[in-house]
Amino acid sequence: MARRRARAGRWFVAANVVGVGVFLVGPLAVSLYLSLFSWDLFSAPRFVGLANYRRLFTADPLFMIAVRNTVVFTLLTLLPTVGIGLVVAALLNRATVGIGFFRTAAFLPLVASTVAMAVVWRFIFTTDDGLLNLLLGRFGIDPVPWLIDPDLALVSLSIVTVWKSVPFATVILLAAMQGVPEQLYEAARIDGAGAVRRFWSITIPLIRGPLSFVFVITIINSVQAFDQAYALTGGNGGPETGTYLLGIMLFQHAFAFYEVGYASALAWVMFAGLFVLTVVQLRYSRRGEVSG
Repeated sequence: MARRRARAGRWFVAANVVGVGVFLVGPLAVSLYLSLFSWDLFSAPRFVGLANYRRLFTADPLFMIAVRNTVVFTLLTLLPTVGIGLVVAALLNRATVGIGFFRTAAFLPLVASTVAMAVVWRFIFTTDDGLLNLLLGRFGIDPVPWLIDPDLALVSLSIVTVWKSVPFATVILLAAMQGVPEQLYEAARIDGAGAVRRFWSITIPLIRGPLSFVFVITIINSVQAFDQAYALTGGNGGPETGTYLLGIMLFQHAFAFYEVGYASALAWVMFAGLFVLTVVQLRYSRRGEVSG
């Protein structure tokens, strides 16, 4: 009976294992292999060793621009996403009248198409007759070049990404908050702890794991950001290089310049950076849980 159950279990997971091998491990291995070649999709691949990586770090000035923009974009996205997600989750974690409606409204951006909502936001950010500048004009504020100024374009892209990312963070954090025992809050109320003190002393420590998960996922999504940047400011990373992110750089070299090997090298550099950041964040969160 034990062998039969073990055999049945292996058959159940076989499909997932095959799927991971074909759609994850396989492409990863192929991209690592291609990163050692120079290939334009039309001629035969030519082995160049680590030349693509050397070019990336020593001969491509746009790489450092993309890294800088991606780091700034990640910071502009990460802190508001986590902060707003915490506040919204705390507000939705209450048994009040109409809370179901507010929870549904808060989660709606999560199901919206990223490209579609970026196009809508592009109309909102239009300098001349955009909705945002029309509202600002009612207060006597001159039109703001949201998508024309390089610095403001990155801020605008961050606003759109935060709007899209907050619902996911809220879902995770709200689920974690609903798992906190109510007895702890009752005991804290008896001891005279206010709402803010209960939130920082009880809620935050007990949802540290999900909070760390939100941190990691938000960083990964920010570093890999492409679709919203492409739809909002175009595929060239403009204006100038204001929204030239690593995702845009990867897209250009792979599908515009047909430098597949170079794009694969860039993809593996991005993967290595995300892997290191993820490991550091997970170790830090586990150390905090142990010390707590």
